[in-house]
Parts: sequence; C-alpha cells; structure tokens
Amino acid sequence: MALCDDLSRCKIALAFAVLMDLLGGAALLVGVFARLEVRGQDFGDLLVYTGALLVLMSLGGWVLWYSGNIEGLTSRKDLGHIGSAVDRLARNLSRHIRSYRGRH
Repeated sequence: MALCDDLSRCKIALAFAVLMDLLGGAALLVGVFARLEVRGQDFGDLLVYTGALLVLMSLGGWVLWYSGNIEGLTSRKDLGHIGSAVDRLARNLSRHIRSYRGRH
C-alpha cells in the first residue's frame, strides 16, 4: 500500500472521481469518433452528453477528495498578535461598509 500513502484521506471520493473521469472520457471519445447507428438512429450524441454528465459528476468527487484532504486552519493562538490585527481590520471594514449602506 505504499502507492496509496500519498493519497491521504478520502480514497473512496478519489476512486469515484477517477472512475467517472475514465468512463466519461471514454463515452465522449466513443460518441465523437465511432459511428453508432441502430436501425437508422444515431446514438453518438447520447454518448457525448452522457460522457459530459459523467465528467461533471466527477467534479463532485474531486471537490470531496480535495476538501477532505485540507489540513486544519491555524488557531488564534498560533496567529498571535497578527490574528487580532486581522480581526480588527475586518471588523473596521465591515463597520464602514454597513455605515455606507445605511447612508444611501
């Protein structure tokens, strides 16, 4: 399992995303380049649209995998005085925006 050690957490979401990408890409390529006619009906467009939907679904898996692997945010203790300065700046900016909206 040394291959999977770098993948960290959320391996199911990663597997889902990769599988949907492979299936979607294959469906897109087959739909574009193969002639698929059954009783005079062309099914190439169906495969192109299905492939696009599968690739779109894979984006959900990629987002889940990526967000599951984000390390925790730094705490206020770790930020020290810089965190309080950022908090003060955000609070002052928010007050100015609220007071500006209240005047108009």
